[in-house]
Amino acid sequence: MTTETEFELDIYFIRHGESASNVVPGLAAGKNWDAAMTERGHRQSFALGERLKDDGVTFDAIYSSSQVRAVETTQGMLKGMGTPNAEFTRVDEIIELQVPGWRGVPREEVYTPEMRLRREQLGKWYVPDGGGESEKAVERRFSNWLEDEVLANPSFTGNGNTRIAIISHGLALRCVFHNILEFQDRYIRRIAIANTSISRFKFVPTGWFPVSINDAWHTRDIGDVTWEGPLDITP
Repeated sequence: MTTETEFELDIYFIRHGESASNVVPGLAAGKNWDAAMTERGHRQSFALGERLKDDGVTFDAIYSSSQVRAVETTQGMLKGMGTPNAEFTRVDEIIELQVPGWRGVPREEVYTPEMRLRREQLGKWYVPDGGGESEKAVERRFSNWLEDEVLANPSFTGNGNTRIAIISHGLALRCVFHNILEFQDRYIRRIAIANTSISRFKFVPTGWFPVSINDAWHTRDIGDVTWEGPLDITP
């Protein structure tokens, strides 16, 4: 008989495939907040699914950000896994950090010395001029959803071993990893999270245990892997 202390959640945090915004250089934030994937992004997503299938991975629950690029990634992953009709849940709380005032604005107009200094001083509490979300706000909405929907869900914690996929976005994932691992604020923007990479964590009654971060081996034959470099990550 399974007791309340005998469970393991095996959680695959997955970044979406390459999007149209990822391949437009020089912008502080993509002009289209809900950009779709590129052709390469679709190939990355299918390769992700094939890799999971080859590894014998199946999911008990799948959650996708409600933004188009994450939904398309989920659909491509499921096709690659050979389960194109599998159900998944779209979640607003795990979308990317939103800064409307930066969309389509050249990076040099936003990343001034004054802005960089202010962000360095405020860390995850920094809110861009003109409004938008701080990294703390993203961390809060994502981690609150994760706790309520997944970690405190008796259908998971009372069911022995459960494997879950969460398909989200680069900076949003960094924010929730910050909440999980409790590293310093300045490292939020210094973790490489490639398109369709898998960051795998296990959650058990004694807490979180990281297994791997930024595993994108399945994209090795598809071409360049897009990842957002340090410091100037664009939402």
